[in-house]
Amino acid sequence: MSDARSIIAKLRQRQTPSREELSWFAEGLADGTVTDAQAGAFAMAVCLSGLGDVGRVALTMAMRDSGQVLNWDLEGPVLDKHSTGGVGDCVSLVLAPALAACGANVPMISGRGLGHTGGTLDKLDAIPGVSTELSEQRLRDVLTKAGCAIVGATAEVAPADKRLYAVRDVTATVESMDLITASILSKKLAAGLDGLVLDVKVGSGAFMKDVDAARALADALVKTANAAGCKTTALITDMSQPLAPALGNALEVAEVMRTLTGPAQGPLVEISAALGGVLLANGGLADDVQAGADAIVAAVADGRAAERFGTMIAAMGGPLHFVENWSRFLPEATVIREINAKGPGYVTAIDGEALGLAVVDLGGGRKAEGDVINPAVGLSGVARLGTKLSKGQPLCVIHAARPADADRAEAAVRKAITVGRQAPVVPDLIAERIG
Repeated sequence: MSDARSIIAKLRQRQTPSREELSWFAEGLADGTVTDAQAGAFAMAVCLSGLGDVGRVALTMAMRDSGQVLNWDLEGPVLDKHSTGGVGDCVSLVLAPALAACGANVPMISGRGLGHTGGTLDKLDAIPGVSTELSEQRLRDVLTKAGCAIVGATAEVAPADKRLYAVRDVTATVESMDLITASILSKKLAAGLDGLVLDVKVGSGAFMKDVDAARALADALVKTANAAGCKTTALITDMSQPLAPALGNALEVAEVMRTLTGPAQGPLVEISAALGGVLLANGGLADDVQAGADAIVAAVADGRAAERFGTMIAAMGGPLHFVENWSRFLPEATVIREINAKGPGYVTAIDGEALGLAVVDLGGGRKAEGDVINPAVGLSGVARLGTKLSKGQPLCVIHAARPADADRAEAAVRKAITVGRQAPVVPDLIAERIG
């Protein structure tokens, strides 16, 4: 008979637990048989020793099967996207409604912030009244009305992951390829998807700092998901700088609204089109990837994506006219301070992880499980890589609750953004496609 101590001991000895042992552990996470201390020890052991291909698939499927697997009877394919995490990454809030406007059904089960990265659910929490913790019936209702619903996993969907996810955030075990794979796919596979695209980030603002590690993660995700019968592709995308020029929950929602209601251009649109193009082609809603990408851009440009977003927000308890009056509803920080360049030059490097941690220190993320997030704090107007600056031009704007918080954030920002004499080579946003 399995028990937590023997499974953890086996991992410590660099042995892979059996499928039955991993299934027992996932059930123990879900029903409370496994304690928080054992969950943390398990996560650390996996982080240090790994599970291998067979163990990774077994853990993923065990975590999926720890709860309910959804089934759908809808017109059009059920599609979804997931990002491995980065700073200024609010793509889901653009892509989900754009996909819905193109005929897809998007039940996007998302997570909260981990480490230095923001969480999609935390961003939505910045909108007054919005509830992301919905019952299955309410999820179905929102999906029927809007074509998309961005929600947290219910207690019935992958409960083992919900437990382990919170433990990883506070035990420095976020950066495990095996745990990332199992966490992402257990929820996604439980959502009953026809197709999935994965945005695997690489760079200073991502968990994966080099392209080889990102490629290994993308390969693991694609192989595991396809083995489970879900048609899956991964894109490796650049995170050497924040994707949007804002970090922080309300500030990122503001960037999303500017994107959905303004010109269909910029990094958020570019990456949404690349990811959405793959999904629409794989789901039979576009002739090929390029046609799918064009359809996503058109849905943003003509306002259909914004309309779907507004319908989703209202159906989830938010303001009825959020899209038309979004700036009225988002909270604002009490201290707003512009940080200017001390001399001329080019932005040659950005430490995205350091910026993300600065936002956490401002109160925009969690240092410990249960911390309450301040949705108003963060950074906006972050200068892009390659920007030519004169002395006194802004590097970014700090949004803080107190002057002392802004002082610490300013010191962190100045260390994180490097200004040099020569313009850098800015990486392409889309590096490669796998699967």
